Amino acid sequence: MDVVLFLIFAAIAVGCALNLVLQTHPISSALSLIGVMGSLAVLYLLLGGEFLAAVQLIVYAGAIMVLFVFVIMLLNAEGERRPSKKVLRTAVALPLLFTLAGVAAYVMASQVPRTETVRFGAYVAGPYEVGKALFTTWLLPFEVTSILILIAILGAVVLARKEI
Repeated sequence: MDVVLFLIFAAIAVGCALNLVLQTHPISSALSLIGVMGSLAVLYLLLGGEFLAAVQLIVYAGAIMVLFVFVIMLLNAEGERRPSKKVLRTAVALPLLFTLAGVAAYVMASQVPRTETVRFGAYVAGPYEVGKALFTTWLLPFEVTSILILIAILGAVVLARKEI
């Protein structure tokens, strides 16, 4: 049953991620990103990370997405205009894309060492373990990410400000 649920929500995550990239309107892309975040939360639940699933929903699907939508509305972004379709470009790009994907898969399969497979529900991490890892091992990446988000907000405000 776990494998079936994993496959269903993995397919939902991949479908929402493709929709995220293919949408021309930024709000539709943001809604697709919420679908990806929700699917990831269910995948965390399947792996036994109830706390991580809750944090995924509250922080990412909630707070960060509100921030994204706020910035999109602040910039007053409109839908993207699609360029004209070029058949020759598509005919050349698709085989190159599949070749690149095949080479990347081969390199990853041959270079990455074999490890133990993931067992569903094998590792249980609560708030204490996550907090300890976050503020000891991962403190610098955590702080750098918060600074990058602050810079992005300031950049959106500067871009959206009307000159008087």
